[in-house]
Amino acid sequence: MQGKRAAKRQLRIFMLAIAFSGLILMLLLRMAWLTWLPSSAAVSGRSDHWQGESVRQREWGIILDPGRADFVDRSGHSITGETIQVLAAFPVQYGTWGEPDSIEELAAILQTDRKQLLSWLESLQEPRFWSASSSRQPLALTTDQIAKLDQLKLNAIRVLPFYQRYPEQFSAKHVIGYLSQHPERMERLYPEQLGKGTIKRHDLIGGSGLEKSLDALLRGVGPTALSHYTDGSGIPLQGLGVRLASPTNPYYPLQVATTLDLELQNKLERMLGAAGLKEGAVVVLDAQTADIAAMISLPLFQPQQLDAPGTDLSNHALEAVAPGSIFKLVTAAAALETKTAHWNETFHCSGEYGRYGLSCWKHGGHGSLTLGEALAQSCNVTFAALGERLSASEFLLAAEWLGIGRQVGWNEPERFNLLGSPLRLLEEEQAGQLFAGVHREAAEQAPDGGKRLLAPSWSGGVLQAEVQDGGVMAQTAIGQRDVQMTPLQAANLMITLLGGGEVRAPRLVTEIRYANGQRMMELPAQRAESPYGRISPATARLLLRGMEAVVARGTGQTIRHGVWEVAGKSGTAQTAVAGQPRNHQWFAGYGPVEAPRYAVAVLSKNRLPQSSNQATLLFRQVMDLLAAHEQERADG
Repeated sequence: MQGKRAAKRQLRIFMLAIAFSGLILMLLLRMAWLTWLPSSAAVSGRSDHWQGESVRQREWGIILDPGRADFVDRSGHSITGETIQVLAAFPVQYGTWGEPDSIEELAAILQTDRKQLLSWLESLQEPRFWSASSSRQPLALTTDQIAKLDQLKLNAIRVLPFYQRYPEQFSAKHVIGYLSQHPERMERLYPEQLGKGTIKRHDLIGGSGLEKSLDALLRGVGPTALSHYTDGSGIPLQGLGVRLASPTNPYYPLQVATTLDLELQNKLERMLGAAGLKEGAVVVLDAQTADIAAMISLPLFQPQQLDAPGTDLSNHALEAVAPGSIFKLVTAAAALETKTAHWNETFHCSGEYGRYGLSCWKHGGHGSLTLGEALAQSCNVTFAALGERLSASEFLLAAEWLGIGRQVGWNEPERFNLLGSPLRLLEEEQAGQLFAGVHREAAEQAPDGGKRLLAPSWSGGVLQAEVQDGGVMAQTAIGQRDVQMTPLQAANLMITLLGGGEVRAPRLVTEIRYANGQRMMELPAQRAESPYGRISPATARLLLRGMEAVVARGTGQTIRHGVWEVAGKSGTAQTAVAGQPRNHQWFAGYGPVEAPRYAVAVLSKNRLPQSSNQATLLFRQVMDLLAAHEQERADG
């Protein structure tokens, strides 16, 4: 009897063992099937392969630092980039952030109400940083706020270090530029990276300035990101904590050393704003190197909110507009170089030219005066007469010699190449022009080595038919009609004359360094000489003497007194806005005269016709600020 009971018990144990083994086998087969299930298997619109779905349910990432290179000024002071402490929240199941009292305290620390905070937390579809209601930027936490937050017990809410490229107090610099989304350009420039998935179509890309021209170098090797984990229902997984992932390359991010003087740039921005410059630009070049010490364009823009009211993304320092009488320097150079006129030749100004509706700005005229005096007094009648003596080709070649009508900013077509294109630091720089439809292509010297062109050899095909018209030539000579130049070219024209006719290429970047300080590449100073020659040092000296006379006893007498003795040339060009007459007002010059330190161009755009020349007054203020800035540096 006992033997039968023992046999039945053994049979039950055996059957249970078989059943248990079968269950284990089924689980193993199920796991194997799930593991080997192809990710391309048919799925519903709300799901994906189980592996991807599980990861997506559990891991939430947020970028703390994109790894983009930063800019510094010529003294090593940071222009972009600042690490701040911010509050980040990750999507979790409603009510799992912490105890009600903790949420109440959190709202008080963030200076918001509990209802608004809970609404924000509940709305999260992805990790986000807490930001002030008036800004799109993450809110920088104070030391006191951080200390209080450390005492709270919260889930999926953390204080994190965040790289902020453009801090709230950052004053936008058009030469530095901005970042924006531009999917089409991303596809054109980075098809390989898009294919590999290392970047996305809607990632930020440089939109202007150095951010755009150096984008391929600035992008770095990847971001620093933080991941937070939850289970499939959105409940934080205790014990897993967070995971920080960052590039392991010790050479990145890079650092770009610019020629800008950040302190000077900021001082000028404040001064120009206080002086009432509404629309225009100021360019400050180092007189010895042509390096760009400061470049201001107004109105400014907000890099954190590009569509803000009053935003102007255009860099007016690189846009070509009518220069007015500043161009008389080019006309005088053409006349002197071709021996069409000489410095002491006498002209007569009665106030009216007698043709083409041209008249002098001075009612009743200047009477008899030499070419040098005509430059100092900016006599329209004298320069209109010179214009009719010159040919279009002579005008074009003189401008070519002086760096006008062509891009002069630093570029390197051979040694440096980014994404298959030559490196040009100022991509937005416009070339300008002398005659409509006529563009720089080539020049042709006379067989005897002289500088007078035998025939027009500039693309456009309209020189003989149109430009030989006397009215066109007379208006061109005074910087009107179709003549256009940029403030950068105007400032660089001063450098060219100070250098005896040698054209320099204004530089904005000196070198690019690795994260460890090692130099990656140097961008040396360059000349921008024309292949067709240059003006003579003698002509350059005469034009400098003429600009000294402008301030000493000519149209610039109002700015004669100041810290430095200065020289320069004013200009006023007629234009129109919405059919209403307006003037572009200019002044370009240098100082101090005895030992030039800076060359400066000031443009005040779209001023009322009867208003005084604001650019002339601003030039004096800029020069006085430069003198004070130099003294501060010397005192040290």
